[in-house]
Amino acid sequence: MRTAIVQVCSTDDLAGNLTRAEKGIAEAAERGAIFVTLPENFAYMRREGVRFPCAQGPDGQIVRALRDWARQYGVWLLGGTFPEEIPGDQRVYNTSILCSPQGEEVARYRKMHLFDVQLGPDEADAYQESKWFAAGESLVVAEAPFGGIGMSVCYDLRFPEFYRALTLRGARWLVVPSAFTKETGKDHWEVLLRARAIESQAYVLAPAQCGRHSEDRASHGRSLIIDPWGLVIAQGGDRPTVLVADCPTEEIDRVRAAIPALENRRLPSPA
Repeated sequence: MRTAIVQVCSTDDLAGNLTRAEKGIAEAAERGAIFVTLPENFAYMRREGVRFPCAQGPDGQIVRALRDWARQYGVWLLGGTFPEEIPGDQRVYNTSILCSPQGEEVARYRKMHLFDVQLGPDEADAYQESKWFAAGESLVVAEAPFGGIGMSVCYDLRFPEFYRALTLRGARWLVVPSAFTKETGKDHWEVLLRARAIESQAYVLAPAQCGRHSEDRASHGRSLIIDPWGLVIAQGGDRPTVLVADCPTEEIDRVRAAIPALENRRLPSPA
C-alpha cells in the first residue's frame, strides 16, 4: 500500500496553487502511490482578516478539480481543505473531502476544533479562526478498500479523545492535513502526531503547509508519515516536496495484536 503526501507552500493565488497541487499529485501517482494527501488550505492560503474571496459551494471549482485529479491519476485523493460557503453566514467551513479513483466524493469532513489562541503578547501573535470559520459537528470515518480513514484537520490534533473516537469507529488510517505555525510546530508537531499513531495503533498521514505564504504568515512544514508503532517512515523539510512511503496494512493488525490496548482499556468510550 503506497501512500503519498504533497507538501506545498500555498499563497493567495488560487490558479497557481491548483497548478502546483496537480503537479504534486501527478508525481505521486507516477511513483506508484494509491492514496495521495494534500495539506490544509492547499488551494488558498493567507492570514485571517477578510472574507475568503474563493469561498465556494459544495460543488465549486476546487471540489471539481479534486474529483477530476482523482479520476485522471487513478488515486484515492484526500483534498486537504477548502473554504466552503455557508448560506446566510459570513463565515465558512474549513472542509476536507476524500475522492475515489473514479472521481466520486466519498466523504466530507468539516473541521471541528477552531484555532483560537494567543501565542505571544502582540496582536500579530493571535489567531481567531472562529471569527472566520464555523465549526463542523460530525466525526467522519471514510470507507476505502485499504481500511477506514479517520478524517481530521490541524488543530484537531490536540484532542486525543477525538482520535480515540475515530479509532473506535473503525479508523485504521488517520489523516491530519495541516498548516501548523512555526512557533508551535517546532515543539509540538511531531510529538503529537507520533502520540496519535501510538495510542490509535494506526497509520498517520500529516500533509503540511510549508514556508512563507505572505509577509505575516509562515508554516512549519515537515510533513510526516508515521506507522502504527509510532515510527516516522517519511518526513518532509521546510520546502515543497512529494513524500512517498509504503505502508503495509498488515502492520496495523500486527501492532494491535501485539499490544491489544484498544481491547484492554477500562474507561468508557468517548461519545
